[in-house]
Amino acid sequence: MKLIGIETSCDETAVSVVEDGRSILSNVVATQSEMHSDFGGIVPEVASRQHLVTIIPVVNRALAESNLEINQIDGIGVTYGPGLAGSLLVGVNAAKGLAISHDIQLYGVNHLEGHIYASWLGEEDPESDPGFPIMCLIASGGHTDLILMEGHGQFKLIGRTRDDAAGEAFDKGARVLGLGFPGGPEIQRISRSGSGEEPSMPRPRIKGSLDFSFSGLKTALLRRVEGRRWYSDSDARVPDDLEVAHVASVYQEAIVDTIVSLTLEAVSSYKVKGVILGGGVAANSLLREEFNKRSPVKVIVPEPKLCTDNGAMIGSATWFHLRHEASYQWNMDVVPSLRLG
Repeated sequence: MKLIGIETSCDETAVSVVEDGRSILSNVVATQSEMHSDFGGIVPEVASRQHLVTIIPVVNRALAESNLEINQIDGIGVTYGPGLAGSLLVGVNAAKGLAISHDIQLYGVNHLEGHIYASWLGEEDPESDPGFPIMCLIASGGHTDLILMEGHGQFKLIGRTRDDAAGEAFDKGARVLGLGFPGGPEIQRISRSGSGEEPSMPRPRIKGSLDFSFSGLKTALLRRVEGRRWYSDSDARVPDDLEVAHVASVYQEAIVDTIVSLTLEAVSSYKVKGVILGGGVAANSLLREEFNKRSPVKVIVPEPKLCTDNGAMIGSATWFHLRHEASYQWNMDVVPSLRLG
């Protein structure tokens, strides 16, 4: 079964052709990072307008790179939530137009479920190694969720962020430190030259809960920078790169340690057989290293390009739904605040 996956939940226009939920025949992503970098974050209207410009060229390129024609496609999966309403609408309406005009099956996919199924795109098979139940961590700019996966389509939300998501904490931290956007890659880059000379930062924790909270950590970073009078006023001092690297390093360590510690606590509580990491923050090298070093169970992480938003993960999730029954969801609407589990 050859499926098109369309993902437009935020600022990436992504389309992929996936075969049988595992094999990527093409995977095209048109990014808007440079367009939003001047604003230090995503501007929703700008994002949706750019999706309108790029969606059809990206679909055509994905088909061309797969060496398939549209009449050889068996189904289309598209993200219908959560995400930015305007961005989601572009993807959903494009998918509907293609599906209706060519009489192809159409299925709506939860964006968060897509990040989980990115782990099925590769040589490893989470279904048999390690097998269910699996603890899934989805960490991105908008989400930091712990989800128990007991089988295909069987999800239970057991922990989520109370305020800022991990990716948002990286973005806002980078802005405080005078770095670029997106913040995660910038903090990871400069942290490589940091050392242990900087005092550590707090590990935020909500007592008696598996929920995350990063707003306090972000505030701690801001207070540290203000205390050193970096960038703040007329007599402020601009720090050198090494000073920024030291602070960025301990900030990154605090975010990563918090994520890993809470996730492994959930692993122990629910006696799962493995851990799946998904979302843009899962591309962070320190996070991957710490999970592999500290986890008592198998850790499955997609390659970095499949951690960030892409169409292949949507195509994979679609296959696991369509393999048993046909679906023609012509009345699908977007759900910007959609939950999983």
